[in-house]
Amino acid sequence: MPSVCFYFQVHQPSRLRHYTVFDENEHYFDDYKNGSICRKVANKCYLPANRLLLDTIRRLDGRFKVAYSITGTLLEQLDRYSPEVMSTFDALAETGCVEFLAETYYHSLSSLYSREEFIEQVHKHIEAINYLFGQTPRIFRNTELIYNNDLAALIESMDCFDAIITEGADHILGYRSPNFVYKPNGCEKLKLLLKNYALSDDIAFRFSNRDWTQWPLTADKFARWVGNVNGNGNVVNLFMDYETFGEHQWEDTGIFDFMRHLPQEILRHPDNDFKTPSEVVQCYNSIGTVDVPHVISWADTERDLSAWLGNAMQSNAIHELYRLEKEIKKTNDEKIIADWRKLQASDHFYYMCTKYFADGDVHKYFNPYDSPYDSYINFMNVLGNLHSRCSGQAIGGALRSTLQPNAAECLSREESSSNDPRDLQPVE
Repeated sequence: MPSVCFYFQVHQPSRLRHYTVFDENEHYFDDYKNGSICRKVANKCYLPANRLLLDTIRRLDGRFKVAYSITGTLLEQLDRYSPEVMSTFDALAETGCVEFLAETYYHSLSSLYSREEFIEQVHKHIEAINYLFGQTPRIFRNTELIYNNDLAALIESMDCFDAIITEGADHILGYRSPNFVYKPNGCEKLKLLLKNYALSDDIAFRFSNRDWTQWPLTADKFARWVGNVNGNGNVVNLFMDYETFGEHQWEDTGIFDFMRHLPQEILRHPDNDFKTPSEVVQCYNSIGTVDVPHVISWADTERDLSAWLGNAMQSNAIHELYRLEKEIKKTNDEKIIADWRKLQASDHFYYMCTKYFADGDVHKYFNPYDSPYDSYINFMNVLGNLHSRCSGQAIGGALRSTLQPNAAECLSREESSSNDPRDLQPVE
């Protein structure tokens, strides 16, 4: 029978305040909105979910195990706005049944644009997890499970990690199952854990959908589905946003009751168990190599980068952001560098997505903007001011004075853009 590996992504960005082209204030972030959203999600998701899982670990005498990847931006907000959440994560860490993973501190797309910045953010995140929870992460997950062969090679070269996590996308696996441990193409030691997206999405996306043929999803039913993996895999990797519990799926859907009963239902079969990602890597050998030459992610049905880099606005904004890297770092100004890094959060580019805006889908979740175009203009206004600060001259005004033509140009390029992220060339 298979092992079950639960991993939860826990993240909130630092959202920008409304920032006009005439604004000269160097405080870019909306403290009120960030605080209110953080406290709201803490009360609806983080606190009840943490307490539930902590109780489950104790009730099952440590046979239930989970893993978290918590971004640095959220850790900072929890410390500031909801310190009681941090105390519950501390309690979870002390059980010995919870593993904390590494990622980019700012939940950034730096792996695509700056090797130096990417490595700095990963190390910063490792240091934060070690300081807060007494663990040195040995498993890496990139922002939004973005992955390809080159990233795996970079992670192996850092000599910090035993495995990397990504999406078990059909087009990279073919006939093979995500329920095994694999090895990245070109790597010698690093292992690869793949999300079982079908079973993960049954909980994360379909749980409350009354039009779903399997609704209602009960703990015993899901446990049977996990048991059906027997003979076709060693591990079922259930990877999802932590906000699944209480936010994406509200409490009145029964999601907390489902999660309360699920571990015990899975453990009814004596050969089933729960493992952390590190335990999976230690327990199971890789059965083959997975080749991922093009970048994938866990987003949308395309499993590509188009949610963040699929239109001309997104491409322009992120290229301008990383074009400033050398100039930003040359200032040695901690505040300027921190502001620049907070602007790297993938959420800022997600808000500029036009793919499904008219349908009002998940891209609007906690989105502070009325439209993707408002998001782009606001972001570029902030970036213009940041540029002027790092140069110490009034060139920021010149940059921002060209913003409206640039915005218009980007909008006019929407129709002609191929929207293929593989056509985007990362900044050198």
